[in-house]
Amino acid sequence: MGKSALGTLYNDGDAIVSEGEPGDSMYVIQSGTVVLHRHKEGKEVFLAELGERDFFGEMTIFEREARSATVRAKGEVHVLTVDKKTLLSRIQKDPSLAFRLLEKMSSRIRKMDAHLTRIKGSDRRNWDTRPETFDGFGS
Repeated sequence: MGKSALGTLYNDGDAIVSEGEPGDSMYVIQSGTVVLHRHKEGKEVFLAELGERDFFGEMTIFEREARSATVRAKGEVHVLTVDKKTLLSRIQKDPSLAFRLLEKMSSRIRKMDAHLTRIKGSDRRNWDTRPETFDGFGS
């Protein structure tokens, strides 16, 4: 990992953020690919693969919660770190940035809902009486 004009350089396998750690910034991928995963019952569960111009970690800007996933570099990756103050400043200068951010987040929620619907539809358990609840936002 090293700093450059393009943000921070991460090498293959480097953890950019780790599940459970506190956070107060988001990240924009300037080049390369990252892989997101969570740990569930001792297993590493793949969530997504993101590439150039994608972003991650935005939830900690809006909610003061711990990181919900681990993000690792897949190959060499340049990532720009954006804190809340910088994001709000950029949105003031270019309000369409807020729309693009919400558009991407909405797309992710739609994909997650479709995936959850497929899982629930193929599972014989009664999801309405399960002790573990799901509110649609990763809880």
